[in-house]
Order: sequence, then C-alpha cells, then structure tokens
Amino acid sequence: MQNQMQKQQTHYRVCHLCEAMCGLEITTEGDQVLSVKGDAEDPLSQGYVCPKSTAIVDIHTDPDRLRFPMRRVGDQWQTISWEEAYDLVAANLVGIRQQHGNNALGIYMGNPTVHNWGMMTHSSYLFKPLKTRNRFSATSVDQLPHQLMCYWMYGHQVQVPVPDIDRSDLLIIVGGNPMASNGSIWSVPGFRLRAKALRQRGGKMVVIDPRRSETAEIADQHEFIRPGTDAYFLLAMAREIFRNGWVKTAHLGKHLADLDKAEKAVQPFTAELAESKTGIAADTLRQLAHDLAHTERASIYGRMGISVQQFGSVCQWGIQLLNIITGHLDVPGGYTFSLPAIDPIYGATSKPGHFNVWQSRVRGLPEFGGELPSSALAEEILTSGEGQIRALITGAGNPVLSTPNGRQLEQALASLEFMVSIDFYINETTRFADVILPPTSPLEHDHYDLALLPFAVRNVAKYSPALFPKPADTRHDWEIMSELGAKVNALLGNEPASVFAPEMMLAMGLQAGPHKNSVSFQALQENPHGIDLGAHESQFPERLAHQDKMIRCAPEAVLKDLSRLLAASEPDPDKPFSLIGRRHVRSNNSWMHNYQRLVKGKGRCQLLMNPRDAEKLGFVSGQDVQVCSRVGQVIAVLEASDEMMSGVVSLPHGWGHTREGVQLEIAQANAGVSANDLTDDRFLDQLSGNAALNGVPVAVSAID
Repeated sequence: MQNQMQKQQTHYRVCHLCEAMCGLEITTEGDQVLSVKGDAEDPLSQGYVCPKSTAIVDIHTDPDRLRFPMRRVGDQWQTISWEEAYDLVAANLVGIRQQHGNNALGIYMGNPTVHNWGMMTHSSYLFKPLKTRNRFSATSVDQLPHQLMCYWMYGHQVQVPVPDIDRSDLLIIVGGNPMASNGSIWSVPGFRLRAKALRQRGGKMVVIDPRRSETAEIADQHEFIRPGTDAYFLLAMAREIFRNGWVKTAHLGKHLADLDKAEKAVQPFTAELAESKTGIAADTLRQLAHDLAHTERASIYGRMGISVQQFGSVCQWGIQLLNIITGHLDVPGGYTFSLPAIDPIYGATSKPGHFNVWQSRVRGLPEFGGELPSSALAEEILTSGEGQIRALITGAGNPVLSTPNGRQLEQALASLEFMVSIDFYINETTRFADVILPPTSPLEHDHYDLALLPFAVRNVAKYSPALFPKPADTRHDWEIMSELGAKVNALLGNEPASVFAPEMMLAMGLQAGPHKNSVSFQALQENPHGIDLGAHESQFPERLAHQDKMIRCAPEAVLKDLSRLLAASEPDPDKPFSLIGRRHVRSNNSWMHNYQRLVKGKGRCQLLMNPRDAEKLGFVSGQDVQVCSRVGQVIAVLEASDEMMSGVVSLPHGWGHTREGVQLEIAQANAGVSANDLTDDRFLDQLSGNAALNGVPVAVSAID
C-alpha cells in the first residue's frame, strides 16, 4: 500500500472548458487519473467546480479523439505521417493562393481557441504569411457587440468591465445566465455562492429574461421580456435617470465626452414605449432605474441574450451608459476592470481593435478586429468571382452547428477545393476536411488563460503544467501552427520565423506586466494554486485606452442606429413565435456532448414552450413538433414549461449530431437537433454584423 501511495501524484491546474477558470486538484497514478475535484486554495474559484470538470479526463481518454493526422479519401479516413500531412496542406494552400489570390483562403477559428493558449500564441505563424482578409471566428456569433462597444467607448476591444459582485449590493442581469455559464465575458466561478453572499449582506439580484432561467430562479426579482426588445428597456431606464436628475458621474465627470448627446438620443425611449415593446410595466422599469441610480454599489450586466439579437450593439451601449450615468463604472462594488498579470491594454501584444476597415465581398458586412462576420462565411464560399473562398482552414471550430443556417454552410463546405482542420474530432464540420491535424489532449500540454483573465471577477494568475508527457509522434497545437507555417513560408520563399514556446512568451509578458514585481514565471511555478493579485480597483482615467483619456459616451454609429430601432417592424404573423437559445451547466456550445457523464440523465434538447401556448395549439409534452424559420425546419420534442414567456420558444445551442460521417459515438446517441438549422444568416445586428441567434421568427406546427 505504501509503494502504491508513493506512485500517486497531486496536480493543480485550471479547468479550461469554459470561461470560469475553476481551479482543479487532480490525482494521478502513472498514466491514470484517479480523481478530479475543486482546488480549495485556488484564489478565484475557492474550491468550486462544476460537472464539466470531469470532461477534462474524458477528452483525454476518449476513443473517438484523433491522435495522428488523418487524410480523407472519398468517404474513408487514412492515417498519414505529420510530414506528409504538412506537405499536402502547405502545397494546397499555397497553390490555391497563387492561382486565385490571398483571399481565396478562408480561416474560421472556434470558441475553444480562447481556452487553449497555444492556439492563441502561435496561430500567426500560419496565418500571417497567408495574408487573407477572409478570417472568421465564433466572436461574431457571440460577444462582438460587447467588444465593439468597449472599443468605441473606452478605446480597446478587451477593456471590458465586469460586475464586482463580491462587493455589490444590487446586480441587474439582462439576458445572462451565469448559473449555467459561471459567467460569460465575466469569469465568475461559483456564481451561486457569490449571489447568496450578496443576498446575505442585504443585496438584491434582478434578472430580465424571456425565460425564467437557472439564474432567474435564485434571483429576488425576475421580469419576462420579449426577445429582441431589450434596447427599449435599457434606453428607457437611461432616460428616466437623465429626466429625474439622478445622474452621478463620480470620479469620471471630467472624462465623459458627449454625455449631452447621449441624453438627447434616449429621449424618444419613454417607459411607456418600452412597456408596449417589452411587456415590462412602465412602473417596474422606473423602479429599477431608481434602484440602480440610488444604490451605492451596483451594476447592470448584459450578455448573450442582448448581444446575439438584432440590436445587440445598441443594447451593449445601453449597458455601458447606464453604469456610467449612475456612477458605477470603475468603482469597487460596481462595474470594474481587471488588471491581469499579462497586460492586454498596454502590453506588447495589445490589439486595441479596428472596425469596418474592409467589408465582406458579397454583402459588404464590416470587419472587426480583422475578422468578418461568420454569417457571411457560406456565401463567400458559394458566390463565384474574384475573392471567392476556395480553401478553408478551421481551428477548434464547428461552425456547421455554431453559426446561422448550418445547412447552407454544409453545402458550402462540400464545394471547397481544399479544407484542413486543426481538431481532434471528426465532427459535423471537420468531416468535410481533406486533412485533419489533431493536437495533444488538454492534460498533455500546459496552459495559461491569456484570453479570459482580463474578464475575471478578481485579479489572479495561475499556470497549469502538463500532467502527462506528450506521446511519441504527436504535436501540440502551437507546434502544428508553427511547423505548418514554416512549410508555407518555405514554399513562398519567405525567411523562416523564429519560434518560441508558449511558456517563453508567458515569461516575457509577465516581465513587462503590471505585476512584474510579484508575478514571474518562476513564481507561478512555485505557487501551483495560483497567485491572488487582489480585488479590482479604480483604474480610470490613467488606464483609459483612448489617448485623450476620455470616454466616448455617444458613439456616432450607435446614435444613427437608433432610427432603425424606432422603426422596427412588428412580428411576422406567419411566424408568431420568437426562438431563443439556452445554456446548460454541463454543456459548452457543441463540444461537450461526447462524454457520457455530461449527457447522461434526462435529455436536454427539447423545444420549451409556454403551457398556454401549447394548449392553444393542442400540443402536449413529449410529442414531436415541426419548427420552421425562413431558412429551414427541424423536428423537436416539445416540453411545455411555465419558465417560458408566452410567444417564446427555446432550443439549446450546439446540438444536432445527426449528420452523416460524424465519428462521435456518444454525441450521436444523444443527437438532439441543431437550433442553427433555424437561425438565419441574414438576421443580423446590422450595426456590427453580429449574428442574431435570439428572437428568430419561427412557426411551430404539428407533424402531418
């Protein structure tokens, strides 16, 4: 027994499977994982862990996970060597580029990219020499309006404030469900415990959502709101605060540009107009505006429900404006900014962003931060002419299930001359690839959360070493990017780029960071639980990214878009229901469904409908119904649920594992249907180009 115990090792790392960054304590014996539990000494999660944590082991042991390069030959897959794979991919990418131009190549990067630092640190080794403007990512089916508004108002796309819930007395959440997500563009592990602490100190939480979500269930107050109308609610609240003289600008008073323009712009948005559009009583709205303005430590936060809709950018402007005019921006207990050890604002790799420098070829949709809206990807492949995408690179992405009009994208992918995927699954998207290059498993490489720590509810730093050595003849994702990039450069006649391992980049970044005196790479290695860098403190105006140290309170493009909001049409009577998505704590988009521990139990892909609506249509729970939108239809199992607002139906995002050629055994056995067979590639936030996945007009009918 003593010898056996000596073989056991305890490892501490961060769970990278969602934005929460929970600390894990993992016990191993040889090459086996014995247990996974929360790290009680982790300064951010403090022992909390959600059910997804076990999937970090399931990914590692999954028999469906690819270990070596695969080449598609007809409907079959063949294992090939890395050298053969690199040569094949480089030759096709460079050949198509030379024949048809830079923009004949397309790139799509999926959500897991930001959870895996090697993909982030080294993608430029491949993408830079290709020089294509046809770049896409999950950003434009997610948080694009959030980042765009922070770019316009504060000067940087990741200068994003988050609710300081641990010191707050009032939190209003609009279209967010942190009980299921543990925060989104707000890393807040153990949300239930933090919300409980808020209430115990006399605070209050309010949720505005078309569904009585898991977060709404524990809130002090929940108000239903019609999908896509949140902008009326937010701007009417701002109008009430201006009209009643409740504006407080705190320490930012001299740094607010065009606040008078913002006040004038919200004047048409009365509480009565908001009531007619949203279904929220005018008196309730006025009370919430009063409470937000008169609670010293408070904030209002909005997430997926307001970002992925037709007026996502206006909504995010409303959120920022409300926190500004109530004196809660950049104030402890309010809406605060992190100060991570790797400085995303003033660090050497800072990317403030840019908008509409170029547009998509077919529809003229704007780029943001060098990426075009993903809703344009299919048409850029299918539409002939100069600049047509003929070859595609995907990285850790599954846009067939994650972007609007997935069936159209399937047609587009099938028409490509060449496709390569950096992924370790044959999924709904990668089945179209000619070559798949699989990286090592999460437990075989190290990790540092470059992308997510800027959104953490507390300043922390934590490095996660690999648990297991890299198996023979496998590659980390950063090695795939740099080695393939070297092949491309050689064919183009470019000088080879110098390659540094991610940990070397981390060490250099820490040396130049705001906590360089307390956080070094060596210090991270010596503190496996992580280093606590303290609560958020006020940073403005000193760290405001605009050179003049001013906050742009009324971006001109937003003010122009208000006329579109005021002229918004009424719902289509032929499609009387509004479709919204939903999240489950055991899921993260489309990549959490091949692990039995996360899909067991009651199915999660039902169409939720208000019981009164179901009764009116003669439906009963458990029956199959047909759901139709402009672009497609699905057959789903109905579940009548009083958590739904009347006139609203809900399907979860990321399901639909029924396509031919997919090699995900457990996911296929729990397939569900894809909500993105219904979402519309032409249903957008016109200002940003972001996909409108919520509020999609649909009809629901019985199956003949």
